[in-house]
Parts: sequence; structure tokens; C-alpha cells
Amino acid sequence: MKSGILYLIPNTLGETPPQSVVPEYYKTLLSGIFHFLAEDVRTARRYLSRWDLPHPMEALHFYPLNEHTAPEDLPSLMDPLLRGEDMGILSEAGVPGVADPGAEAVALAHRMGIRVVPWVGPSSILLSLMASGLNGQQFAFAGYLPVKPEERAERIRFLEKRSSKECQTQIFIETPYRNKALFADLLKTCRPFSRLCVAVDLTLPSESVYTCTVSEWQLRPVPDLHKRPAIFLLLADSYNH
Repeated sequence: MKSGILYLIPNTLGETPPQSVVPEYYKTLLSGIFHFLAEDVRTARRYLSRWDLPHPMEALHFYPLNEHTAPEDLPSLMDPLLRGEDMGILSEAGVPGVADPGAEAVALAHRMGIRVVPWVGPSSILLSLMASGLNGQQFAFAGYLPVKPEERAERIRFLEKRSSKECQTQIFIETPYRNKALFADLLKTCRPFSRLCVAVDLTLPSESVYTCTVSEWQLRPVPDLHKRPAIFLLLADSYNH
């Protein structure tokens, strides 16, 4: 029997109509998928309900795929694919497989010989890099930085040094309620001429993207970052080691 296809389905980055950030023809594609691996089932249901699909939500099957999913349980979640039925992976926000547990399911699909098809959609990492004016030829995503202040400062210095040496944009994120603490540590730790971009609420009406040197940020009013999804990008001045 021919196996199904695993589709990587983008989610919005906030409460915005899906059709404003992804192609409208996705509604037709979604209408043929009844099995979904979801980082958060409630978020997945809410997202799909906004597409006004032709069948009831009760006809859909959801399988949690997150940090609590045991590796040994993952193969059984792929059973619909082996029966020839298509499946979709839905991240809580943005695109599956990027800073997202969906990557493990994609890796397993490749090992099983299952076709994987990514759909176009919003990625806060790429959108922030595009809008930052920083180096888009050399960049790295560092994920979350350490929570403890001394460890976080040490990590910031490491990323800044790497950025300076390789002329590489460093991209990282933080839990929204810790954004202000991270921003303060960046201004306190980084060199004055390093460029720092802060991208907030991407694709939302309240979106803002600003890039300044650290010394310029220190003269500006502190941006409102509390409990808002933000991406931080750092590019060090390679001439000031």
C-alpha cells in the first residue's frame, strides 16, 4: 500500500486571520487532511476552525506531539500515514520543524520513506532577519539563552564573539515574560558598536522592528517587550574585538 503524505502546515504568529499570511488555497488542501500531529491540540483546533472547513471538527483526529511525547511513542503516531492517509503537522505558532518538536516526526518520516511536503508560511526567525538589515548571508539560530543571569551573560559574550569573528548574525528568542530581563542584559553585556535588532509582534497590527547599535539603544526609551513575542538579532562589529 502506498503511504500517505506528511504535510508541514504553518500556523499564524498570533491572532491574525490565516488568509492574511498564508495562501487562501490552503483551505482546499486542508479539506483533504483528517489526521494532525499538533504541538498543542487546542491551538490546532482553534486554527483549523478559522478556515471554515467543509467537515465538522469532530471528523478530525489530533495526536499531541510536544516535549512530553516519548520517543518510543512517535512511530505509533505515524500509523495513519502507513495506512495511506495523509497527515499534517501543526506547530503552536509559525512553521513546523523550526525550533519545534515536529522535526522529530519529520526525521522519522524520512527514515520510513514517507514523502514530506512543507507549506509556505510565516517564520518569525526569517521575517525578523529579513527586516533587521543585518547579515542574511551568514546567520545562526541560538534558540533560548540560559535563564540564570551569569550564565546568560556568558552566553551573550560567546555569541557576540562568534558574530564578530565570523560576521554572523546571531538570532535568539526568550519566553515573553523574560524579554525585558534579556534586553537589559544585552545592553549591559554587549559592546557599544554591536548592532541589535528587536522584532516584536511580527505579522500583527502592533508589529515593530528596530535595529540600532547597543550604544544607541541605551539612549532610547526602553521598548515595551513584556509578554509580547519577540526575536532578538545581534551582529557584532568585526573591527572591535
